[in-house]
Amino acid sequence: MAVNAKKITVFVLVVFVFYVIITDPETAADYVQIGFQGISDAAKAIGDFMTWVANGGNSDS
Repeated sequence: MAVNAKKITVFVLVVFVFYVIITDPETAADYVQIGFQGISDAAKAIGDFMTWVANGGNSDS
């Protein structure tokens, strides 16, 4: 039963995404841009953290 619920949820999500893309492509493009900006910010934060760790946890840059 759980597999069927998962398949239905994924199907509904895919249909919704296609609906948004078809009915309002500009808004869909904005959502994609927001998503990629979030991924970029997260990657930068992880890089900054790793640099901090590599420097021994010193806050001096």
